[in-house]
Amino acid sequence: MSEYMLQFNPVVQALLATLFTWGVTAAGAALVFLTRTVNAKLMDSMLGFAAGVMIAASFWSLLAPGIEMAEELGHTPWLTATIGFMGGGIFMRLTDKFLPHLHPGLSTDKTEGIKTSWQRSTLLVLAITLHNIPEGLAVGVAFGAVAAGLPSATLGGAIALAIGIGIQNFPEGTAVALPLRREGMSKTKSFMLGQASGIVEPVAGVIGALFVMKMQNILPYALCFAAGAMIFVVVEELIPESQRNYANIDIVTMATMTGFATMMILDVALG
Repeated sequence: MSEYMLQFNPVVQALLATLFTWGVTAAGAALVFLTRTVNAKLMDSMLGFAAGVMIAASFWSLLAPGIEMAEELGHTPWLTATIGFMGGGIFMRLTDKFLPHLHPGLSTDKTEGIKTSWQRSTLLVLAITLHNIPEGLAVGVAFGAVAAGLPSATLGGAIALAIGIGIQNFPEGTAVALPLRREGMSKTKSFMLGQASGIVEPVAGVIGALFVMKMQNILPYALCFAAGAMIFVVVEELIPESQRNYANIDIVTMATMTGFATMMILDVALG
């Protein structure tokens, strides 16, 4: 795969990688053509697995390389990492505060963000779209970083990140599409709305790659920013959603650890 990706410039690489992650979101949404429901324990475990993947990706693929790059560029590593990481979290907090959205499984009176009359389906899609932004950005920044030629940025590592993000996107597409199907929406419309939550990833990926290629000195900040944004999503959304049912906590926790281990293996093996 690395040899295939080498023939493209980093922006095209980022686009191809995020089209893949969007495609996996669509695959998850496509479950509506087969069933109206997924076993609650399985769904919680998939969300827990996704959380583990994102935690591992935040460190192995983003934060650690960002710290190494900061050293290579003569920055103060701990300060660069802290500014970037906290900046990503603050950005997501502000987005979460103002963008209307509704997390799957909740009633419309639990809508977050600015009050609106938007339909429940739109609010559900926006909830997943909200945390697909940092995922697409992370992949784009990773491929853009490779163009800088710094030892800490490798094509294999960027590909590993894209694969990991893609894997954890599957339950996200399912988490939007199936609730809509259960509420009586047609299979096709449920699928279309489910996969629509991933459209933002190619956009964010291309923007991220272009941004860091034009301003290479901010690369360490950008990588740590993406890590902070992803950790915010994990702690604020994925872990609470996966552990709503107390009876499933142990198996969900193991699924989270399995997701972490899977992403760690991908990154260490390919990066």
